[in-house]
Amino acid sequence: MRITDIIAHKRDGGELSKEELDFFINGYVAGTVTDYQASAWLMAVFLKGMTRQETTNLTLTMAHSGDVLDLSDVLPVSVDKHSSGGVGDKTTLIVLPMVAACGIPVAKMSGRGLGFSGGTLDKLEAIKGYRVTLSMDEFKATVQKHGIVLAGQSGNLAPADGKLYALRDATATVQSLPLIASSIMSKKIAAGAEAIVLDVKVGLGAFMRTIEEAKALATLMVEIGQGAGRRVVALLSDMNQPLGSYVGNALEVEEAIQVLHDGGAPDLREHCIAVAAHMLRLARKNDSPYAMSEGMAEAAGTLKNGRAFAKFREMVAAQGGDVSMVDNPKLLPKANIVQTVTATRSGYVDQLSALSVGVASVDLGAGRDRKEDSIDHAVGLIVHKKVGDSVTAGEPIFTLHANDQHKLEVAQQRLETALVYSEHPTAALPTFYDTIMSD
Repeated sequence: MRITDIIAHKRDGGELSKEELDFFINGYVAGTVTDYQASAWLMAVFLKGMTRQETTNLTLTMAHSGDVLDLSDVLPVSVDKHSSGGVGDKTTLIVLPMVAACGIPVAKMSGRGLGFSGGTLDKLEAIKGYRVTLSMDEFKATVQKHGIVLAGQSGNLAPADGKLYALRDATATVQSLPLIASSIMSKKIAAGAEAIVLDVKVGLGAFMRTIEEAKALATLMVEIGQGAGRRVVALLSDMNQPLGSYVGNALEVEEAIQVLHDGGAPDLREHCIAVAAHMLRLARKNDSPYAMSEGMAEAAGTLKNGRAFAKFREMVAAQGGDVSMVDNPKLLPKANIVQTVTATRSGYVDQLSALSVGVASVDLGAGRDRKEDSIDHAVGLIVHKKVGDSVTAGEPIFTLHANDQHKLEVAQQRLETALVYSEHPTAALPTFYDTIMSD
């Protein structure tokens, strides 16, 4: 078998066999396949696409290109969630404690943010002392003792994805559904997930701008999961405007705590309850018509009775975090400059660009343009209005938290076009657009 033959086979629109994909991926990880050969293969896939079976085989090959985590000795079932990113998405901080409080142990590996899409690890590190780096033994021992663990990726999980991910950016092949889907699903499978809830964002602040694009990606990932023997559900959720009201690392921790105390922004609360309910349904293999409504009531109940917050607090303590910051969010990192941006006219909010808000948070220092960039945990912004809300001239629209006057001015200028007004009432945006289930 020769690499050039595999490239030519895909270039000509052929369906690659599992053996061809194994040979290519394993060779690339081992270094016998060069970057220029991998680049040619990526472009062939980008132009010719892949069948469902091809994409499933590619996913499994990538998942098994390194270590594959087995959590069966500490979890009765490994249920995971994945979000395709977004502005103000702090759902993992809320959903995991809710599910754990319902008696389903959860062990999750998360990542850092790049660009305007904030990373869960960056938010957690706003809590002094919180350890995101755990050995595999520590990771397993923590979930076994506390029923919850949330840390960074450890071990050599799906190394093929890491290499291809960097090359896709450099070769303009990022926007390929088979490559996107296999990248996401290979990491979930390598991390030991048996059941997966996919939160696929759609809108101005998402990678997928249209519902049609998001549905195509979600459907493909669900099909891959089916082919790999996993139970999967994909939710198409709105990212035309920020999720919740707080954007920025410490600020998002604060809002997560508000929701865990049964408060917070209604859209964020609704979103988290739905995701938690799907995780409960998958973990319990409950496909009855009432499973979702029962799961949502159970998940919401953990917010009302305080068990979700107690589980979050337990997780922070178990991983070395300063619990006083959880008990009193005023102790979280705070910015030196707080400035309010007010409405320039009266009317209704017709559009609130999640993209503009997200990039403004990066301007302030809450995100990073390159992986090696440092971030400021204290900075960010609060959004006071959502699409469909009425607004009066002079009323607060944004509150910016900054540690640098120039960065504040840049962010403020960017936000000038983030909000579009209407003279007439406008409808609120839905939290979800569609749900796709493997079962």
